[in-house]
Amino acid sequence: MAIRLKTPAELRKMRQAGRIVRLVLDRLAEMVVPGVTTAELDAEAERLCRQHGGRCLFKGVPGRGRAGPFPGNLCVSLNEEVVHGIPSRRVVREGDIVSVDFGVKLRGWCGDAAETFICGQADGDVRRLVEVTRNTLALAQSMCRPAEKWSNVARAMQEYVESEGFSVVRDFVGHGIGRQMHEDPKVPNFFSRELELHDIDLREGLVLAVEPMVNMGTTAVRYAPDGWTVVTRDGRPSAHFEHTIAVTANGAAALTE
Repeated sequence: MAIRLKTPAELRKMRQAGRIVRLVLDRLAEMVVPGVTTAELDAEAERLCRQHGGRCLFKGVPGRGRAGPFPGNLCVSLNEEVVHGIPSRRVVREGDIVSVDFGVKLRGWCGDAAETFICGQADGDVRRLVEVTRNTLALAQSMCRPAEKWSNVARAMQEYVESEGFSVVRDFVGHGIGRQMHEDPKVPNFFSRELELHDIDLREGLVLAVEPMVNMGTTAVRYAPDGWTVVTRDGRPSAHFEHTIAVTANGAAALTE
């Protein structure tokens, strides 16, 4: 792995990108009401990003296989959709859970974050899924300090999720971030023997996009026919939270808070 640590000056630049990400996510939280379309969320994200001098990171990212470049400015995933949902004329309805993932590049530096919103009222299990996923990210953030090993963080995340009766997605993981959206290292949200053998020592200046994805049912996921949207195999809901987190001498600093 070619892990590049960031200087304090570079972290300040990344925080500026992160502020735009936060501004957009806060605005989208206000817009998630019955009747809004995911395309309307996408248009507002692009407008705000451009207004503040940034570039939307996701649009045009090459697809896998026959899937074309990603057409949206943000990923909007509803209910059983885990990640990479394509914005469209689809209408958000009462009780939907709406996972929004958004990234910005500003003056050469990236910020990336995600949140899951509940549209109106939802049943207790859905609300608990969203809360547990939010708590999982907070748990990881609280452990991101110099000399910690990522395997310990990943184990704690997995154990917490499973203790609540949910499961951690294994097909998609977090990542380093800086001048590029995806940099080394890959940071899984679950423990494995492979991770233990090739562990990541957290060091001051390391910046990670930490993004637990939690399913109400099994861990299994699949691609939808569009080649981008990832859905749960059992059709049960999923939630997703993410921050761009810097490891500092004083612990973790979420650059997208």
